[in-house]
Amino acid sequence: MFQKVLIANRGEIACRIGGTLREMGIRAVAVCSEVDADALHVRLADEVHLLGPAEPRASYLNIEAILAAARASGAQAIHPGYGFLAENADFAAAVEGAGLVFLGPTPEQIRSMGDKRAARSIAERVGAPVVPGAEGDDPGALARAAAKTGYPMLLKAALGGGGKGMRVVHDEAELREAFEGTRRVALSGFGDASVYVEKRIERARHIEVQIAGDGQGRVTHLLERECTLQRRHQKVVEESPASNLDPALRQRILRAAVDVAREVRYRGVGTVEFLVARDQFYFLEMNTRLQVEHPVTELVTGIDLVRLQLEIAAEGRLPLGKEEVVPRGHAIEARVYAEDAAAQFLPQAGTASRVRWPRGAFLRVDAGIESGDAVPVHYDPILAKIVAFAPDRPLALARLARALDDALVHGVVTNLPFLRALVRAPEVERAGVDTEWIEREFLHAFAALAGAPAPELALVAAALTDGRSASRAARSGESETPRETAFHAAGPWRLPGLD
Repeated sequence: MFQKVLIANRGEIACRIGGTLREMGIRAVAVCSEVDADALHVRLADEVHLLGPAEPRASYLNIEAILAAARASGAQAIHPGYGFLAENADFAAAVEGAGLVFLGPTPEQIRSMGDKRAARSIAERVGAPVVPGAEGDDPGALARAAAKTGYPMLLKAALGGGGKGMRVVHDEAELREAFEGTRRVALSGFGDASVYVEKRIERARHIEVQIAGDGQGRVTHLLERECTLQRRHQKVVEESPASNLDPALRQRILRAAVDVAREVRYRGVGTVEFLVARDQFYFLEMNTRLQVEHPVTELVTGIDLVRLQLEIAAEGRLPLGKEEVVPRGHAIEARVYAEDAAAQFLPQAGTASRVRWPRGAFLRVDAGIESGDAVPVHYDPILAKIVAFAPDRPLALARLARALDDALVHGVVTNLPFLRALVRAPEVERAGVDTEWIEREFLHAFAALAGAPAPELALVAAALTDGRSASRAARSGESETPRETAFHAAGPWRLPGLD
């Protein structure tokens, strides 16, 4: 096993990976930009190396700087986390070329599965159904293919992810109008201007399967996750197992995910994603990395996915079989972002003057900030993931709702008010949503709630003053029991701009 592992990432995922490394007796080496010099993942690490200025290309996307840090630290392996360079085949190749272990799939697997066109071909080869579509650089040819399939269609970057550059087009005029814009986004965001169109599956659910492989052809699944609650094609709440999913359909989806991963002799952990509409499912894409929502899988299987990555890389084998993956209970995760949900989810930045994450026997919080920490403008605005576990879904959802009520982040606008309202929506409680439900139905109701009269300014001032006191206490090492205020007691009915 490794003695030192460098974590080429920041925030809550760097903190989470470092936790597993310390449990295994492995020294965690952190990297940081100048603006992150006092970040939580830096404070928790055994060793820290500065990469460069705040701008990502000068720091967390700087391959040479990361490799230099690995050489200086004596690390034997690099964990990419997610985001930044996690699915960059050139980075994986550079790590291996430097004689280090890349804790992820091979560069070839990242390239083939990261290209949606190649991934679709692989899925078709193993018999997994794919969404009807076409690729090409000629808008006329794409328009003819779209007319044959039938509008509406999705115009996508071939190498894209996270909904970046994705456009819904309803006719040929919209397709031609959006074509060049999507190509520009694809080129600037992913280094390749290639685009393709696929049929828009309406009222669909998003079901994904966690898989693990040894790189020799042995692959197993670690159950599925439901990721249907999304805004702007990005996940907000995830859970495992999926609710109201026909058992036979579930088995077909699990089998298809394993077949896709086995076809490329996948190494490490990854996720195969599908759209589900009624009794049909379609291959969507494969993410060749650890997912943001991996904690729900860990809770229902009892398997630490970061440890599993390390064991596969160190031993060259898959240390578990399908018979060892036994589901238990239900887990639900909510992503806490520094963003203003009432202003079209505009990212926010500032200093989190007071932070309090919920605690409980059936709660897990993967957080990247504490009281007094800065939230920079330069990076993804995710602050934490709050996860609840229970024997069944209704109790897990109720525990998550209470946990979100107990979470406090003052000084930076977050989506906590949005999440509190979301998990209490009747449609969410009965698992009756689709991937477009938030934007189609929920946002209007939330906007009305966010426009309600604000609490009295005295209560706001009291909360912020209390936050500054907590921050000073945290920095001085003093212990403090958070004081209840009328502002806190208001539960989910809070001014969005203060959480």
